[in-house]
Amino acid sequence: MESLHSQIDRIARARIFGRITRVEGLKIEVEGAGGALGLGTELEIEVAPQRRVAAEVVGLTDSRALALTLGELEGIKLGCRAFVGSHEVQLAPTDGWLGRIVNGLGQPIDGKGALPVGEPRPLRASPPQAHLRGRVGERIDLGVRALNNFITCCEGQRMGIFAGSGVGKSVLLSMMARFTEADVNVIGLIGERGREVKEFLEDDLGPEGLARSVVVIATSNEPALVRRRAAYVTMAIAEHFRDQGLKVLCLIDSITRFAMAQREIGLSCGEPPTTKGYTPTVFAELPRLLERAGPGEAGMGGSVTGLFTVLVDGDDMNEPIADAARGILDGHIVMERAIAERGRYPAINVLKSISRTMPNCNSEAEQQLIRLARRSMATYDDMAELIRLGAYTKGADKEVDQAIAYQPHFDQFLNQMKDDQSDIQTGFRQLLMILSTYQLK
Repeated sequence: MESLHSQIDRIARARIFGRITRVEGLKIEVEGAGGALGLGTELEIEVAPQRRVAAEVVGLTDSRALALTLGELEGIKLGCRAFVGSHEVQLAPTDGWLGRIVNGLGQPIDGKGALPVGEPRPLRASPPQAHLRGRVGERIDLGVRALNNFITCCEGQRMGIFAGSGVGKSVLLSMMARFTEADVNVIGLIGERGREVKEFLEDDLGPEGLARSVVVIATSNEPALVRRRAAYVTMAIAEHFRDQGLKVLCLIDSITRFAMAQREIGLSCGEPPTTKGYTPTVFAELPRLLERAGPGEAGMGGSVTGLFTVLVDGDDMNEPIADAARGILDGHIVMERAIAERGRYPAINVLKSISRTMPNCNSEAEQQLIRLARRSMATYDDMAELIRLGAYTKGADKEVDQAIAYQPHFDQFLNQMKDDQSDIQTGFRQLLMILSTYQLK
């Protein structure tokens, strides 16, 4: 009987497959497979006896399944067999993933060997039910003065960082990855330039930051499915550590490139373009992804504090993705090119930024300092053009005179080098010193 069992075990299991009947652009049509294909089903396309290309079903029409590959299209031809795989993509992260770098499919790319395997969890999980979720926790120290003291963030909050290209989003993310008081960092670089990845890991994040982080990388040259999946992998890893009761900082750069990948997938499947070419599924997927960040279920203790960059098109803060993300997130941090051009980094416009957990997370005395400082900056901003042209006469308005006296000191306060860490209390002491020392009599 043992010999018989051994022979039975060696018999290859039957596998269901369909055939490639059409390849159009990035889209592959598969027929057959006996109705075993559904949305999200994984496929293995047999290109050659020793080469298979992974793909995923992204649409269904009549008797055919529409699929996109997770690899290169080269070599795929009509009649190729497409073997049916798993119907639900899963990930199995463990605490042993700390300090590791994985690709958009959750596979190691750091040369440190195989990843340990934990309990499988769905890649596209649903967020905790709203009535079961805990509330956001205490304020969290991000290590950046402009954020700590003017746009205070709490544990479990979700914030967007809105900026055009080249304004300093990645550097700001690296500062928060190194300075934030969190147990674990999970960093997703979605559609990132390949050249910048190494620089981010070695110069910005550094060995100390990497040791308590898991980094997910999908560069801009990779297929749209891989770039989209990288965002889901990032959130699944963050949820694993959250369920261990840990405080997780989840950084994704950028949500816009995730949306672009989803648009590419939708257009390939024949979905109609709507707002500026973005398909309806883009605006359906954004909340499904972003709502996964936040507090876990009440009493579990873990949370995912999410900071997501939004690459605004043409520096237009009201473009479709920025507008949609702003309505989902719990606050927004606006970075402006004009501030960066003046040499102040991080180039955060605190007057246009907001945290929806303020003022409840600060004391009344701290809020009073913030109100006075913001009022003075707003006054200066209103009169800035007249002041630069020399059209304002000193003494015409005492409040404007006071704003002019404060402005260089506020600029110095908000300016911070990427290796300079600042805690919340030190920031409030410096703010109090400015407001009391440079007040006009």
